Amino acid sequence: DKGQITIQFEVEDTGSGIATEELEQLFQVFSQTQTGKDTQEGTGLGLAISRKFVQLMGGEITVKSQVGVGSSFIFDIQAPLGDTKKIAPQKPTRKILALAPNQPRYKILVVDDKTTNRQLLIKLLSPLGLELLEASNGEEAIATWQEWEPDLIFMDMQMPVMDGYQATRQIKSSTKAHSTVVIALTASVLEEEKNIVLSAGCDDFVGKPFRESVIFDMLTKHLGVQYICEATDETLVEAPSYDLKATDLKLMPTDWLTQLDQAATALNEELILSLLHQIRDLHPPLATALTDLVNQYRFDKIKKLIEELGMGN
Repeated sequence: DKGQITIQFEVEDTGSGIATEELEQLFQVFSQTQTGKDTQEGTGLGLAISRKFVQLMGGEITVKSQVGVGSSFIFDIQAPLGDTKKIAPQKPTRKILALAPNQPRYKILVVDDKTTNRQLLIKLLSPLGLELLEASNGEEAIATWQEWEPDLIFMDMQMPVMDGYQATRQIKSSTKAHSTVVIALTASVLEEEKNIVLSAGCDDFVGKPFRESVIFDMLTKHLGVQYICEATDETLVEAPSYDLKATDLKLMPTDWLTQLDQAATALNEELILSLLHQIRDLHPPLATALTDLVNQYRFDKIKKLIEELGMGN
């Protein structure tokens, strides 16, 4: 058709390959190859859904494979020619360089039985100056957690020896686990799987494959981590989840508020951040909002909020 073009894509891997007798059922719903069953990864929905999407876009998908060599998936779609005048300019992605000043050196544990998966996260997080350790199964994760007490664990859920579900349950059942955040890493996209992961005790959920920004966002969401970015060399501050009011501080103990007021009076950033770190697990939005004020040097605003409660000097 006029104004339409055909775009062809080819995705090739060097994996274990697919046997000829399995190719016919490859695109059937909930169908898995023997390799998929052996590794206990996926649900048998990915290719079926992909084929439907391709067909909806006026194309078709085919596969060529050789056991022990790999597979090649080819698909084409019909697409309209775009008008460059109507394409809005994209904002450049700001590369994260390091942690913003005056933050704790957070300890992060990466747990996955596949070395390449662990190294992907380690390579992503290393430039930030975080303390990082690895574990290849649930048993190693528990042993490292007991000795090292990380602030956050990225936990793969499907592993040999001990899986992520059992490891998370054991960690979260401990009395000292309240300060450790566990983020599940899983290839499943089903809502039921997400519910199972959260019921095991995980604090949040990241699907594989993930975007770098999702990992950084998780650190900000659960630890209050702030970043310095390449584009402007300014601190990337996530907006508070609400407009902070004095009433938001009412739920905090009087002793804690007194320490916060004294630290704000002394302009002691390190002490304030230490106090905020104590409440991140129980009150993440409040901790993040107060961290924003610290990064903006609004110690006066912190003192004013406390004074509105009838406290402070």
